[in-house]
Amino acid sequence: MTPLFRKRRRERPARDQRHAQGPPTPVHADASGPRSIAIAAPGGFYGVAQTGDGARALMLPPQALLPPADVDAPPGLDNLPRRGAFVGRTAELDRLDKVLSHPGEVVVQAVHGLGGIGKSALAAHWAVTRAHAAGCAPIRWITADSAASVQRGLADLASALQPALAEVLRAADLTERALQWLATHGGWLLVLDNVNDPRDIAPLLDRARGGRFLITSRLATVWHDAATVVRLDVLDENASLALLTRIATAGADPRDMDGAAELCAELGHLPLAVEQAAAYLAQAPLLTPRGYLGLLARYPADLYGAGGVPGADSERTVARVWNLTLDRIRRTQPLATDLLRLLAWYAPDRIPVGLLGGVPGTPEATGALGLLTAYSMATADPATGTLAVHRLVQALARTPDPRDPHRTPDLVDRARRAAAAHLQAALPATSLDPATWPAWRALTPHIDALIDHSPPETDTSEDIGRVLNEAGLFLTHQGDTSRAITYYERALTAAARELGDTGPVTLTVRNNLARAYEFKGDAARALSLLEDTLRDRERVLGTDHPHTLSTRNNLAQAHQSAGNLARALPLFEQTLHDRIRTVGRDHPDTLIARNNLAFAYTAAGDPARALPLHREIAEDAVRILGEHHLHTLIMRNNLAGAYAAVGDLGRAVPLYERVLGDRERLLGADHPHTLATRGGLADAYEAAGDLKRAIPLYEQTLADRERVLGAGSPLTVVSGNDLAGALVAAGRPDRALPVYEQALRDAARNLGDTHELTRTVRHNLAATHARRGHLDLAVPLLEQTLDATVRSVGEDHPDTGAVRLDLAAAYAATGRPDLAIPLYERALTDAVRLLGAGHPTTTAIRAALTAVRRTSGQ
Repeated sequence: MTPLFRKRRRERPARDQRHAQGPPTPVHADASGPRSIAIAAPGGFYGVAQTGDGARALMLPPQALLPPADVDAPPGLDNLPRRGAFVGRTAELDRLDKVLSHPGEVVVQAVHGLGGIGKSALAAHWAVTRAHAAGCAPIRWITADSAASVQRGLADLASALQPALAEVLRAADLTERALQWLATHGGWLLVLDNVNDPRDIAPLLDRARGGRFLITSRLATVWHDAATVVRLDVLDENASLALLTRIATAGADPRDMDGAAELCAELGHLPLAVEQAAAYLAQAPLLTPRGYLGLLARYPADLYGAGGVPGADSERTVARVWNLTLDRIRRTQPLATDLLRLLAWYAPDRIPVGLLGGVPGTPEATGALGLLTAYSMATADPATGTLAVHRLVQALARTPDPRDPHRTPDLVDRARRAAAAHLQAALPATSLDPATWPAWRALTPHIDALIDHSPPETDTSEDIGRVLNEAGLFLTHQGDTSRAITYYERALTAAARELGDTGPVTLTVRNNLARAYEFKGDAARALSLLEDTLRDRERVLGTDHPHTLSTRNNLAQAHQSAGNLARALPLFEQTLHDRIRTVGRDHPDTLIARNNLAFAYTAAGDPARALPLHREIAEDAVRILGEHHLHTLIMRNNLAGAYAAVGDLGRAVPLYERVLGDRERLLGADHPHTLATRGGLADAYEAAGDLKRAIPLYEQTLADRERVLGAGSPLTVVSGNDLAGALVAAGRPDRALPVYEQALRDAARNLGDTHELTRTVRHNLAATHARRGHLDLAVPLLEQTLDATVRSVGEDHPDTGAVRLDLAAAYAATGRPDLAIPLYERALTDAVRLLGAGHPTTTAIRAALTAVRRTSGQ
């Protein structure tokens, strides 16, 4: 069996790609040591004086009047909150151990992160399970979300120390006594939970110098001068799943947890959101996590808001926790909430600051972004100039809620349209220049996010439609045709709805969609779309319009790709005739039409017409465009390929070498055209029998295409197929097999099972196994290839006949004549019909069939 090496060196010119046209003040802890505090103890009894209106005097025992310095902590002074479920966080707990287990004059440990991330849960768990072992006693929990809350917590501490004072001292006096006690005692731990403003706790940190503080806060940027900082992130996947399962199944019989991992991922592994969902599931034993995902998609505002759990703490829901933070941010800087609504429409990570439009350059916007990052609603990465936002923060910000004046449907939709406009403005001018590819790759996740979260009925051709069409061109060039088709189809729906089925923009998108189907190997859909587009463009624009001629050219190429050269050649010839008539023989579009016709002649096995035309085109390109024009190099590269096709390697090799040098100098070593010439030169070396030069060049081309285009690009697959073929030719099939296998995986994953490249690589892999005598491995591959080929091009296509013959030979070689004979009989019938009874191929098939029949006794 002869491997099929279909080396695709054909370079097509670009087809019709046009589209119609202030954080809070930091805390600075005093590092100079404990402050000297003078305490004036009252003499006699402390009480309320007897008054004339009968108010009674409260007489206290002497021990109640001890100065705070002389008051010992009574048993049971700890007031830690009741703990919920807790999982994971081992590294963070160990870090708290390291810092808080070594008391000094004052130890401040801050834990910051997004609301609902589990800061309070971490602090409570460490305080309950590890604080006493670290020598912390007593342990007091103070809600510190305001100055008043801190004062209440200190007053409660004083009352717990000396309960009799609670009835006679004012709150301010109780707060003062607590401060004095903390200043004169050591070993204690104060957990200051949910600090919103460092100024609220500054007096406490300044005066209380003998113990340890554990602070939790959403603020990210104000603790560095005062504390060791732990930034808390979301749970890992295993911990998130364990938390969901523990709460959802508590006290219940085993239940169906289908979709649990997907639910945790959708919730971004945020502990509060996982707890909220788990509590909902616990109340609904017949609901699976997958069912909850469905509810979340349909009723996001309701589930993020209250969770629907009877008796749930309405203050501890995702929406409530974040709305409190957003209210504070909004009062400080209203623009920050507008920016958050905009950020909600992009992917969660690596959001370029440029996608905020021109806003980031203003002082107001700089302050707004700083405020969002200070409160952990967004995270900035200065190294990349990008932002990140938790996916649930985004979900909440883009979920309309008429009950929230800051998330009305109008405000949310306004942010969506702004995101589409900013994406459109950020698109590079072209997708053909490799210098723009990093920018395209940075933008495509955000385009995906925008279309995933935007209802299709809201698409317009001017914003999302244009973004999708332009991004589709980039993905097509990169070989990601499946995503490109998704983009184009949605853009086509929007354009047809707004502009009509035959509007110029609609026809352009339909043309590009057809091109993507052709690249994917779906010739039937490509041809149908192009035929419709050509008919509509002829009727709307006229038969001589440049767009009409571009579509006719693309239809010809689609017929050629499908093997219908009898239909392709007349279309190429007509297009060339019309180009010459409308724009002249020397126009660049005419040169492209001549180039494509020359390729079609080569494919039709007519070098007598192809080679002179290629020579003529190359000479005219130099005269019309110049020696080093991009199209001149294309035409010269194709002339080298034409020489190689007729076996004139003496002319092909030096011409390839010259074009390669020019392209490396003018375009760079990584440009797709440079890589194509390098591959063509490797082909020519191999054809000349110079495998010592061919194989390293194939290896270099494959490595560069993997790096530049990605493993899934059709051109990368071609390079892998070609390298493996050269290795087989060099007698190194063991090295070739893994290269073929990788190329097959990439082709099947990215191009589909029936794509011509996938079929070619699988056929070649089967042939290589057969050459090594491993027919048990070859036969299943050939069976798959035959099935895919029939589905792709039909029973009568020459490709089908070639695979059928190889499979028949493999069946015969493995002693299965009952399977081999019907295949040989069909191959013989086709050969007689197509080639004639006396053709050498027909004769060889007849002889093989006779031999199998003789062996089997038939």
